Amino acid sequence: MTPQQRIAELTERLNHYNYQYYQNSTSEVDDFTFDKLLDELTSLEKQHPEYRQADSPTQRVGGTVSKDFATVYHRFPMLSLGNTYSEEELVEFDTRVRKGLDGADVEYICELKFDGVALSMTYENGVLVQGATRGDGVRGDDITHNIRTIRTVPLRIPAALNPPALFEVRGEGFLPLAEFERINKEREDIGEPLLANPRNAASGTFKQQDSTAVAKRRLDCYLYSFLSEPAPDGTSLFNTHEESLVAMKTWGFNVSPTWKKCADIREVMLYINEWETKRFDLPLGTDGIVIKVNRYDQQQELGYTAKSPRWAIAFKYKAMAASTTLNAINYQVGRTGAVTPVALLTPVLLAGTVVKRASLHNANEIARLGVMLHDTVFIEKGGEIIPKVTGVDLSKRTGQTEPITYPTECPACGTPLVRREGEAHFYCTNTNGCPPQRQARFEHFIQRRAMNIESLGEGKIQLLIERGLVQTPADLYDLTNADLLGLEKAYPADSGPEETGKVRVVKFGQKTVDNILTAIDRSKGQSFANVLFALGIRYVGNTTAERLSDYFGNIDELMNASLEILANVPDVGPRIAQSLVEWFSEADNRLYVERLRAAGLTMVGERKVVEALSDTLAGKTFLYTGTFVNYSREQLEAEIAAHGGKLLSGVSKKLNYLIVGENAGPSKVSKAQQLGVSMISEDEFSAMLNV
Repeated sequence: MTPQQRIAELTERLNHYNYQYYQNSTSEVDDFTFDKLLDELTSLEKQHPEYRQADSPTQRVGGTVSKDFATVYHRFPMLSLGNTYSEEELVEFDTRVRKGLDGADVEYICELKFDGVALSMTYENGVLVQGATRGDGVRGDDITHNIRTIRTVPLRIPAALNPPALFEVRGEGFLPLAEFERINKEREDIGEPLLANPRNAASGTFKQQDSTAVAKRRLDCYLYSFLSEPAPDGTSLFNTHEESLVAMKTWGFNVSPTWKKCADIREVMLYINEWETKRFDLPLGTDGIVIKVNRYDQQQELGYTAKSPRWAIAFKYKAMAASTTLNAINYQVGRTGAVTPVALLTPVLLAGTVVKRASLHNANEIARLGVMLHDTVFIEKGGEIIPKVTGVDLSKRTGQTEPITYPTECPACGTPLVRREGEAHFYCTNTNGCPPQRQARFEHFIQRRAMNIESLGEGKIQLLIERGLVQTPADLYDLTNADLLGLEKAYPADSGPEETGKVRVVKFGQKTVDNILTAIDRSKGQSFANVLFALGIRYVGNTTAERLSDYFGNIDELMNASLEILANVPDVGPRIAQSLVEWFSEADNRLYVERLRAAGLTMVGERKVVEALSDTLAGKTFLYTGTFVNYSREQLEAEIAAHGGKLLSGVSKKLNYLIVGENAGPSKVSKAQQLGVSMISEDEFSAMLNV
């Protein structure tokens, strides 16, 4: 079989598996088999890029870096909708519609108004050829590479499903709430500022230049609109919006099943009332309902105003807010030592759930709000996972309120708190002795994306620490059956006042012990990147750990790297570099690494094997800075290696060429100029490959 045939076969096969998984919830192959086939396809496409197909599943994982986004003009303007907050205005809308249709009967389609980013996708001959943002409604940004990373967006529609030759679909791109929570948990864990809300996070992600980073965010998209040019005889492919929704679902698009056809405005009202609280069970935020006239001929008859269609309107739910009393503040200590204030409230019903706690973020936010203990405060949920305090009802302030004094010592261990320049949080510096920090480090170490030690949970770790069996995660690898078997303790339940008097029991039976010891032993097979992430170095998340693993290849090279060398690593920069230098300069941390090494953890990365394509760059050394139009950083490194060149870690007299892209690092450029290093553009580098 030729490479072209194998690429075509793998593309079709993997797209079929993706379709079955994402549209029919069927796994025809296990993850290992799928990944092996995908790796084979990726390798073949690198060797024979001319045979890569437009719907290749390799585009799901990103890899394209755009210097900027081209502007595209929408074939059909992306208009906004008129809004209303009252049922009376909905009745007026219905009256206008019926009047515009000379009293004819009218059906409506009700859809939830999702809180995300409006996207447009164009298909030609069944293949996704363009994805764009709404922009100003007339023109938007071409973000095709980023949209291709959304696994529920089909890259190709099978010909057997008879899609039109040219059509456009529109939908709402969003970051699922669970993914938003996961990202923020990781950001908090490594000391990064939290994302504000899912919508802003989605918007920012779609505009990222590196599609690999976009793919890691696991964005999704609900489709809600189909557009195409009418046939020569003036007829449309569909007669109703309902028909288009059913067809899009059949073609493999992710159409939310929450839409409903309503016979009249009365049924529309029932739908609105039904979803007022039910919508909070969905995987994304919503803020209202979109009501559309179902029949396309009636839509055409009603027409448009200058800004919006006359045949559709958005009903907006009132902001989810409530007021209650702030009784106390609990200061929580995280893994990095950051102290976070959490408001303890008189329980109140908000967005379908009883809220007892809300975020106050940090000392700056407390000062900005001017909040005091025993104040009546406003809380909102909105797009947030955890409710937040948004204001104070000063009209209800009494003489019983007390000023909030932010602690100067750690609430857990009494260590004086410090505040680093430019940061909002106060920190406890007692890294090894502060109980919640120690507990959180264990929880970070055992998580799936780190060492993946199953069967060890929060309660079990707490018991192991209390009994003196472990002080650092390295101690886990010394545990024996005799240490664990029979351990047992009852802890008070801590889920709220209604749990008073109840307990949770942590018990180590033989089966539990066997599972724990097996998981600990199995964790020794985790990758070097996972080990780096598990170490818990501030600012070093999954992606950074992978970059460090690929760049240095082993723990010794990383531990001994200078600040300058670390800062030159792609996607690292000075802040992370400083954190790495400080962490590895601590004798206790180096001893910790050596104990993990002695336990058998992986301290060497699996360097990617690069197939030699030529010796054009043999004997030449390279370094790059900035972003590039035609190469991702990984692709640039692969090209250098594949053609015999060598990538250096920093600017020195040994460097032959510095490849300079957009937003190049000024320090690298300046040093290259001082040392007389040749600086070349991306095009000049490409020309070197084609000599």
